[in-house]
Amino acid sequence: MNFTDTVTVAGTRRTGDGYLVADARIARTGIQSYSGAEIGRPEMHAVRIYRPGTEVFSDDTLKSAAHRPVTNEHPPEMVTSENWKKYSVGQTGDEIAGEGIFLRVPLMVSDEAAIQDIESGKQELSAGYVCDVDFTAGVTPAGEAYDAIQRNIRINHIAIVRRGRAGSKVRIGDAAAPWGCSPLAAPRPISDHHQSKEGMMPTKTMTIDGIDIKVSDQAAEIITTLQQRLADAEVAHQKAIAVRDAELDALKSALPSDAEIDRKAEARADLIGLAKAVAGNIKTSGLTDAAIRKAVVIAKAGESAVQGRSDAYIDARFDMLAEGLREKPDLFADAVKDGINSTQTSMSSAFTAYAAMVRDLQSAHLAANPT
Repeated sequence: MNFTDTVTVAGTRRTGDGYLVADARIARTGIQSYSGAEIGRPEMHAVRIYRPGTEVFSDDTLKSAAHRPVTNEHPPEMVTSENWKKYSVGQTGDEIAGEGIFLRVPLMVSDEAAIQDIESGKQELSAGYVCDVDFTAGVTPAGEAYDAIQRNIRINHIAIVRRGRAGSKVRIGDAAAPWGCSPLAAPRPISDHHQSKEGMMPTKTMTIDGIDIKVSDQAAEIITTLQQRLADAEVAHQKAIAVRDAELDALKSALPSDAEIDRKAEARADLIGLAKAVAGNIKTSGLTDAAIRKAVVIAKAGESAVQGRSDAYIDARFDMLAEGLREKPDLFADAVKDGINSTQTSMSSAFTAYAAMVRDLQSAHLAANPT
């Protein structure tokens, strides 16, 4: 991860050939506070990072501060042998030393324009460096709590800046340039058998939306966490859809078929017809089947007939009242079932009498034969 420290240039002087030399305190021990977003941990509001003296004054850190390029403002990229001429206006010396809690570095500025900027008031230095951030919380020997530790500090360059944090305070991503924007991927030597440019961070290659990109370890951790959260959200979404579909299927299965609807409509019509046949113009609109039966019983037998009675009892009383009305009468059958035999008998007698009368009339004028 890329960091910058800002200090004020002090004790500057010109050499006989015009170069400007100075000593600069470019790093210090102790705890510095950062926002979580500054160091690739947006989920954290603030992060207290401890820089122990064992790291600041380690041999590797001290060596990394020697013979480093001095730049006028932070460059937008790591300074390397490939772009040194483009950005360098001087360099640090090799007499690196600890001074109290500070790391002191001698430097020389050899570019006249940069020297004039310093003499005109642009008198702050900002050390650009990379380091590993170990997110292991703890307490310093002085009793101060911290959230993470800086390790493997490697100086990349010293920038001349017009404005920065005064004194020895440190920040990530100096406002003068994108230097230190977290995370700025840069490879660091992983082992003696796999060396890359000194002072660079380890990287990982990740595939995002089909594109391979190199990111720092911290960024890879954040991306992996976000990808897992996205995957968990998708699983939860699919489960919600499955539950919804199951509920819809249950509702659909509970809906009556067309035949069932017709049967219920016919049964309802028959019930209303029976109710009106038993109790006259009883109101049935808006009533359930049970309420219709109850209303009929009340209409015929009074309220007392249903008070404290169960639905089964009321249904039985209704059935008794409707007895004989459930089947439609056959008027023709009722007319002839008892009268057809008597009618036939009466007609037979009439025909017999009529025949006798006819015979009498036909023979009445004939004289009786004398004996």
